[in-house]
Amino acid sequence: MSLVSTPLGSVRGTRQILEGRPVHSFTGVPYAGSPAGQRRFLPPVPLRPWEGVRDCTAPGAMAPQNPDDFTPPSAGFATLWDEAACLNLNIWTPAPDGAGRPVMVWIHGGAYVTGSNNGSMHNGGPLAAETDVVVVAINYRLGALGFLHLPQLLGPGFEDSSNAGLLDQVAALRWVAGNIAAFGGDPANVTVFGESAGAAAIGTLLGMPASDGLFRRAIMQSGTAERFRTPAGSAEVTRDFLRLCGLDEARAAELFTLPAARLLAAQKALIDAAAPHSFGVPLPFQPTVGTPALPEPPLDAVRNGHNSSVDLLVGTNLNEGSFAVEMRPDYPSDPPRYEDRVEVVLGGYFPDPAGALPSFAAALADSLGKDPDGREQLEACLADVQYRQPSNRLLDARQGSAGSTFSYLFTWPSPALGGKLGACHALEIPFVFRQTGNREARFLTGGTAPKDLSGMMSRAWAAFARAGAPEAPGMPEWPRYSVPERHTMILDGKPGVDADPRASLREFWLGSAAREGVQGVPDAVQRRIAQ
Repeated sequence: MSLVSTPLGSVRGTRQILEGRPVHSFTGVPYAGSPAGQRRFLPPVPLRPWEGVRDCTAPGAMAPQNPDDFTPPSAGFATLWDEAACLNLNIWTPAPDGAGRPVMVWIHGGAYVTGSNNGSMHNGGPLAAETDVVVVAINYRLGALGFLHLPQLLGPGFEDSSNAGLLDQVAALRWVAGNIAAFGGDPANVTVFGESAGAAAIGTLLGMPASDGLFRRAIMQSGTAERFRTPAGSAEVTRDFLRLCGLDEARAAELFTLPAARLLAAQKALIDAAAPHSFGVPLPFQPTVGTPALPEPPLDAVRNGHNSSVDLLVGTNLNEGSFAVEMRPDYPSDPPRYEDRVEVVLGGYFPDPAGALPSFAAALADSLGKDPDGREQLEACLADVQYRQPSNRLLDARQGSAGSTFSYLFTWPSPALGGKLGACHALEIPFVFRQTGNREARFLTGGTAPKDLSGMMSRAWAAFARAGAPEAPGMPEWPRYSVPERHTMILDGKPGVDADPRASLREFWLGSAAREGVQGVPDAVQRRIAQ
C-alpha cells in the first residue's frame, strides 16, 4: 500500500513491480465535485476536502456512455459509469517522493462519446516505470452531458454547456498543478497527450484562454485543432436531441431530471440516425466556438500566437480511414462505388467534386507509387480530411512559435483482418504505453509488434515531456518541423526522417475550402464526414 497526503486529503494506493521497477498507482482520485443533478451541463466545481484516508486502489467510475463498437454489450456495463463520480483521474508514479519528475497527462479518445481513463492499452504503469515520469489519465464528461449546447434554452450560466467536457479537462489540469508534487511530479513541467478526440481536445485547449499556463508541452496523436461547431450548428444538434428525448424547446429544463440512461438512449438514436450520412464516425457532439470558454476557432488562436511557448508534437497514422472503410456497414443510401463515395466527401470541399476526383486520385498515386483502387481512395480521403490535413494546417500555423514543433507519421501496418487495416487509427497507442502485448491491444498488434519501436516511441515521448525534444536510443535525430522542409519522423520497424511525406496530397488539399480550416466547411458537411 502507498499513502499520499494532498491539500484536499489523504489517498491510499497500491505498489507493484513493473519492468523491474516499483510503481505506485492511485486510481479513481476525484479532481472536481459532482456534475450531476442541478450541476448538469454546468462548469465543474472545486472538490471539497475530506477527512480520513480515501481508498484509491480500484478504478473510478467512467462518464455515462453507451458501449462502443469494440466493447461487447453486457448487463453490467452501466455499473461502470456514474454521472456523479465520473470526474476522477488515475496516477502512476515511480515514487511519491517529491522528486519533481515530468508529468504526462493523458486525455482519452472516443469521439467525445465513449472511453475512460481505465483502458488497458493506456495503463500508464509501464511508461512511468521505464521512463521515470509521472503519468496521469483523466476522465471528463462525454456526449450530451459534456457537449450539448443549451444557452439559447436555459439562459445565463449555461453559456459553456457545450464546452463542459473541455472545462472538466481544465479543472483536472488545475488539480494537477495543485497536487501532483505530492506524487513525485513537477507541476511546472506538465505535458498533455492524447489520441483522436483526446488529441482534438488538446488542439482545442491550445486555443482556450482558460488553458494558459496549465501545460508546458503537448502531444497530439491523430487529432485536430478544427473540431468544433458554430452556435447555430450546435443549436441544431440540440433540437434533434430534445426531440429524441421526447421534449420540445419549451421543456428543455426537464433535461435536469431525466435519468442519464434516458439521455444515453437519445444519444444513441442521434448517432444511429447520422451514421448512414457519414462515411467516417458520426460526431454530433463537439465544442462550440463563439462562447466564453472558446471565443474563436482554436486554429485561428494558434495562428495568432496563443500558447506559442508550448512545445508541440503532432502526428497521424498512415491509414487513419481504414476502420471506416473496412468495418462500417453499407447503407441503402450509399453510392455503390467507392470512387463515388470519395466524390461525395470531396463535395464538402470543392465546388466541382467530379472534376477534383481525378486530381485526388493522381495525387494519391504519386504518394503510393501505383494507381489506387476505390477502397484505397476512400481510405486516404477520409484519413486526409479527418486527421492528416488538419494536422498539416496546425503544424504550418505554428511557424514562428516560441515553442518547438515536431511532426511524425506512424506507418507500421497492423496484421489485423489480414492486413487490411494497415497503420490504422489508434494503433500507435500501445506502442507509446509499452502495452503492445496486452490482451486489448492484441487485436491490432497480433502479438507481432516490434518491441524496439515501442521502446523508442515511449522513450521519445517521455524525453519530449522532460525537455522538449523527442529522442531515444536507436532513433535517428528528430529535426524540428519547419516550412518548407516539413521534416517528419517516420515511425516504423526502422524509423527514419522524411521531408514532407505525401506532399502531393498536401498540395492537392491546398486547393480546397479546407485550406482555411473548418470555418470553410459547413456544419452539414462536418456531420457527413464526421471525424
